[in-house]
Amino acid sequence: MSTVLDPRPNQTHSLSVREWAEMIKIEHTVFALPFALSGLILAMPKLPEPMTVVYTVLAFAGARAAAMTLNRLIDSEIDARNPRTSERAIPAGRIKKSHALLGAILSFAVMLGAASQLPLICLQLSPIAIFWLSFYSFTKRFTWLCHIVLGIALGGAALGGWVAAGGSLALAAPWVLALAVTTWVAGFDIIYACQDAEFDRNEKLHSMPSAFGVGTALIISRALHVVTVGSLFAISQLLHLGVAYWVGLALVTAMLIYEHSIVSKDDLSRVNAAFFTVNGVVSILVFITILTDKIIAQFGS
Repeated sequence: MSTVLDPRPNQTHSLSVREWAEMIKIEHTVFALPFALSGLILAMPKLPEPMTVVYTVLAFAGARAAAMTLNRLIDSEIDARNPRTSERAIPAGRIKKSHALLGAILSFAVMLGAASQLPLICLQLSPIAIFWLSFYSFTKRFTWLCHIVLGIALGGAALGGWVAAGGSLALAAPWVLALAVTTWVAGFDIIYACQDAEFDRNEKLHSMPSAFGVGTALIISRALHVVTVGSLFAISQLLHLGVAYWVGLALVTAMLIYEHSIVSKDDLSRVNAAFFTVNGVVSILVFITILTDKIIAQFGS
C-alpha cells in the first residue's frame, strides 16, 4: 500500500511565513535601517567591527518587527473597517491576535538581547524605545501629530546606531541626524496618509490630511522634507564630510523633489511609488554615500 504525502502542511507553513513577513513589512526595513547604520558609521573614527554591526542590525530588526506587529494588532479593528486594509492578516483572521502579541514580545526580547551586547547605554535606553514604539499606534486616536511621533520613533534608530558605536549624545551631530530622519519619515508618512483622509475623517481619526485637507498636508510634507535636506547639509558641516556625501545629498534632494512631483491633491494614484520606491532609494543613498565617505577618509590617504 503506497503512502502519498499531503503537501498541504508545507503550503500552510509557507503561507504563514508570508503572512508574518507581510504584516511586519520586512521589505520596509530598508527605510530606516540604513539610517541606523549611518549613525553607527558617523559616530566612529573608523569603520565599525563586524559584530557591532550584527548586534545593531538585530536590535533594530527586533524593535521594528515588534513595532509593526503592535501597530497591526492595535489598529486591527480600524483596519477591518477600512476597505484598503480590511484584508490584512489580523482583521481577516489569518493571524490570531494572541499570536501577534506573542510575536511582538519575542521581537522586543531579540532587541533587548542584542542591545545587551552593545554599550550599556543601549540597554539603558531600551525601555524608552519600547514605550515610544508601543505608544505610536495610539496617537492617531487623539492627535494629527501622529506623523511626527512616527518620525521620532525612526529618528531614534539613528540615535541608537550612534550610541551603539559608543558615540556621545552630548554632541549636536546625532541630534541633527535624528532630526533629518524624523522630518523625512513624517513627510512621507503624511503622503501615505492622504489615501485615507476621508476614512480617517469619518472614523474621527487624526491625521494631517484629515485635519487640514490633502492639499495643505502635502505642503506640510514638502516643508518637512526641506528641513530634512537642511539637516543633512548641517551634518556635512558638523562632521566635515567629503565629496561623496555631497554627491549623495544632491541625489537625495533630487529624489525628494521627484517624490513631491508625482503626487498632488488631485492625483494620488502614484502614492505607492512615492512612498515605497522613492524613500527606499533615499535611505540607501544616504547610507552608501556616508559609507563611501568613511572608506575614502580611512583608506584614501
